[in-house]
Amino acid sequence: MDIILDRIMPVPLASIQHGSDSIWGNFVEMKAGKHILLNASSGKGKSTFTMTTFGLRNDYDGKITYDGKDIKEFSPDDWTKIRQRQIAVIFQDLQLFPTLTVAENLFIKNKLTDTYSEQELLQMLQQLEIDNKWGQKCGLLSMGQQQRLAIIRSLCQPFEWLIMDEPFSHLDIENTNRCLKMIDQRCRELNAGFVLTTLGDSHGYQYDQELKL
Repeated sequence: MDIILDRIMPVPLASIQHGSDSIWGNFVEMKAGKHILLNASSGKGKSTFTMTTFGLRNDYDGKITYDGKDIKEFSPDDWTKIRQRQIAVIFQDLQLFPTLTVAENLFIKNKLTDTYSEQELLQMLQQLEIDNKWGQKCGLLSMGQQQRLAIIRSLCQPFEWLIMDEPFSHLDIENTNRCLKMIDQRCRELNAGFVLTTLGDSHGYQYDQELKL
């Protein structure tokens, strides 16, 4: 699925001066399967990009299309299907359920599409060294542990795009590398693209494209 941002300008960001190479106010095409780095300083709209592209905000001028279809024309049923099978997201605030266990947070997402078995989920937690937190309430985890959980949860569905809003901000280099390896492997299995927003760190990954805000 190709995503096009056609002269998008979020209303809250309209009064801010944006560079000539910013995605805001320009024509940007994100081709299916591409791995993209979206680089920006604080306050330039990384979270706004995530929420807008995912259809959770519509306070913008311009047009966003998925394979030529204006996302403002999608029905609630359209969005349900898209969010279950075409676009996965890691939000900056993670949006985990703090009173539910790690297992329950994963099951809520995974059962929508039956993507992984319980054993596979445990193996993914083990890869990121949080398998010992399986029965622990999410709100008791450190921020770094919660980020790793949110990353795994985002992969518990089919998708054509994975949009990640600063997913490694609380992780050290070693854990970031583990997470990127898992993300890269899953995206290649699905021939999926991803967009990784960052404050400037490429995390040593070779991207197909770099965009700026």
